[in-house]
Amino acid sequence: MLQYQINIFWSNEDGMYVAAVPELPGCSALGETYDEALREVQVAMALWIDTATEFGDPIPVPACELVSPSA
Repeated sequence: MLQYQINIFWSNEDGMYVAAVPELPGCSALGETYDEALREVQVAMALWIDTATEFGDPIPVPACELVSPSA
């Protein structure tokens, strides 16, 4: 799976953690814990990409890539 930036923050309004993927418009999820929000947004990302693929919509290239430390 492509590696996108995920922003996770506490929302007083929702009373939950919100996880959002800025590069995938509308892709976000909620969770009662930080880890739950992360798991849920990973599912949302996969569904977002599957739906875009199904409809022939472009899939954004991640702005940053994971860089592994040099050994």
